[in-house]
Amino acid sequence: MYHFSRRNLIATAGAALTALALPVPAFALNNAQAKGLVDNLVGEINNVIDSGKTEAAMYGDFERIFRKYADLPYIAAYAMGVDARRASGGQKKAFTDAFTGYISRKYGKRFREFIGGRLEVQGVKEVKSFFQVTTIAHLRGEAPFEVDFHVSDRTGKNLFFNMYIEGINMLLTEREEIGAMLDRRKGNIDAMIADLRKAG
Repeated sequence: MYHFSRRNLIATAGAALTALALPVPAFALNNAQAKGLVDNLVGEINNVIDSGKTEAAMYGDFERIFRKYADLPYIAAYAMGVDARRASGGQKKAFTDAFTGYISRKYGKRFREFIGGRLEVQGVKEVKSFFQVTTIAHLRGEAPFEVDFHVSDRTGKNLFFNMYIEGINMLLTEREEIGAMLDRRKGNIDAMIADLRKAG
């Protein structure tokens, strides 16, 4: 219990320091560009869920979509948190690769639930140093719900770096998941990466 509490404390402090260290963009990105990115992203997701492809083929498509539209290095670094400080360059690269496959499968499974439904972009608003683009998921037999994308151009490209599905924060959720994987492996980064390749 002490180790878990300590990890949460360190992760919270690390998140605050990371947020302070992020550069504040001069907003070369604007509302229309942020909405345009998510319009294209949502269009590709809708095409996949309407494709009738096998589950495995869909996951491959979702990984391609994540690699195209998501700021994966940032998302992976946030998920690894303060443990990245003790990871080697090779471990960080291996983690980012494994993590990309993992979130593609994990969120691909969620998007597969949208088969027979659709995502619709509703609006965009500026929030601090990024833009929040709100979409509505319409599923068969379920009440519509929000899927929000946070978009930034901090890398020099317009990419989304966080996603909320029904209010669940992807960045925080994945940091907790990776932390739990490391705890189960007593902090062994290589073992956690091996687990990650099979998870999702």
